[in-house]
Amino acid sequence: MSCSMRSSDPNISQFQPIIRQLNETAINQIAAGEVVERPASAIKELVENAIDAGASRIEVEYADGGKSLIQVTDNGCGIMADDLPLAMSRHATSKIDGSDLLNIQSFGFRGEALPSLGAVGKLTLTSRTAVSTGAELQVNGGKFSPVRPAAMQLGTRATLRDLFYATPARLKFLRSDRAEAQAIADVVKRLAMAEPTITFSLRDTGKDRMVFQVQSEQGDMFSALRGRLGQLMGRDFVVNAIAVDAEREDITLTGFAALPTYSRGAAVAQFIFVNGRPVRDKLLLGAVRGAYADFLSRDRHPAVALFVECDPSRVDVNVHPAKSEVRFREPATVRGLIVSGLRHALAEVGHRASTTVSNAALGAFTAQPQVQPRVYQMDRPGNTLGYSGLVETETMFDGQPSARIEEIPQLEAQHRPLGAARAQLHENYILSQTYEGLVIVDAHAAHERLVYEKLKAQMVEEGVRAQALLIPEVISLSDGDMALLLEQAGTLTQLGLSIEPFGRGAVVVQSVPAILGHVDVNRLVLDIVDELSDGGSSQSLQSRLDAILSRVACHGSVRTGRRMQADEMNALLREMEATPHSGQCNHGRPTYVSLAMADIEKLFGRT
Repeated sequence: MSCSMRSSDPNISQFQPIIRQLNETAINQIAAGEVVERPASAIKELVENAIDAGASRIEVEYADGGKSLIQVTDNGCGIMADDLPLAMSRHATSKIDGSDLLNIQSFGFRGEALPSLGAVGKLTLTSRTAVSTGAELQVNGGKFSPVRPAAMQLGTRATLRDLFYATPARLKFLRSDRAEAQAIADVVKRLAMAEPTITFSLRDTGKDRMVFQVQSEQGDMFSALRGRLGQLMGRDFVVNAIAVDAEREDITLTGFAALPTYSRGAAVAQFIFVNGRPVRDKLLLGAVRGAYADFLSRDRHPAVALFVECDPSRVDVNVHPAKSEVRFREPATVRGLIVSGLRHALAEVGHRASTTVSNAALGAFTAQPQVQPRVYQMDRPGNTLGYSGLVETETMFDGQPSARIEEIPQLEAQHRPLGAARAQLHENYILSQTYEGLVIVDAHAAHERLVYEKLKAQMVEEGVRAQALLIPEVISLSDGDMALLLEQAGTLTQLGLSIEPFGRGAVVVQSVPAILGHVDVNRLVLDIVDELSDGGSSQSLQSRLDAILSRVACHGSVRTGRRMQADEMNALLREMEATPHSGQCNHGRPTYVSLAMADIEKLFGRT
């Protein structure tokens, strides 16, 4: 109770609070609460120390999810015997001299990790330098033992047993051994990504299992990083990722970003580094999300490994003791760099879609048990639509249907990436033959993307061209939907959609985007209302425009159930090849599947 809150009742004893200096053990235990949240936090601090020591090989071991044992061994520069007690002292470090906290060049710099670990567990530090013999220091719950000689190769070994034994209440907040082990693996993998030239190993000694081991990578930055990411994120990521290399105002962005069709159901494959330091920063993650907003639905997440490099004075890493968050001096510049850098890289890959799409398609083609004799094509009474090189088509754009059977002539188009159209299946899927195999195109999804890209290009140039309706269409709406729509009337006019109030509970549509042709105006407007309601007010203007354009594009695309002529199908394929991002629809789903002839022959047992 403070002095100002003391009772005036004479029967209650009066007292003056006494200010005390906490002892070193208590101070370190309090600090450990911020620095060492769980076993993974302890390993992170020890591995970062090893990297700062110039190690080329780092070995990490743990048992029981790190609760009973943590050990990190490196071949770095080591610690002199006389310096071991100082290294275990609070705020003692060799990383900085304290004169400039805005010029941090190392992972560690606060001098809190080792004393914090020694305060809450049983820590043994064994080390040897190139000019001295090995020495060892033990600290149990903050109590030091004398330094003694020890056999040790060049480098340092930190062994932490019984984490939180000195603060048992903290143990209750730890998760299962499996969950803690997963967190450890995640931390070590991030640090291994940051340093592809260092050899890392992670072993679960309790289960006598090597979790992962990666050798040092050679070559330039991109080749070394590609090799390391292939080992840690998987070969599929590397095959379906594109290199990112951008710069703005002396801030650089490098790394790899996966194609939109190689997305995940959760944000578990997003790794971002600032000056080599793994971070989980909302600004940076939000920028990644914004860069992919044009290509992924809200329930899908991109996979990236990105490195932001800038002068240390332009970023504050001393925001939190765990150093997992940063603060940039020019946050808008960094965000803009990530968004533009990723979008530029994605645009350069054109119509490409991820290989996992084709692999998944091949997996779906499984032989079924035969309950009746097979009926082969030559035994059928007649060819049916979709089983031959002939396709029944219908004129789509001149308004005069003319169904007929037409042989597709463009054999030379087989050498194009998406081949020559051979048939239309179920009035939506285009079957195309390439020189090396087969391509199946979702015509509606592909055309939706093409229309969307055209609308965006028109917006940039001069605004979407509008087509006035001969008879304006009146649409009834609830008061809330009507207010939401009219609030964005100016924005919608830029998109070629002119909407005005028409009495109570209704609006009148005077024009629609010309690119849509004949369109169900009522459905179009209701779709836009849904988008405005779903997007809310948190979206930026550009995000709202893109989201609305995406909805509009759906209404201008080839509808499922419409028969296409051969020249229309081939024109669609050629336009896809020339349009960036056409490998995925506006929601991140693939627009086509490519199957190699060799894989098709395997399905039929032909080798």
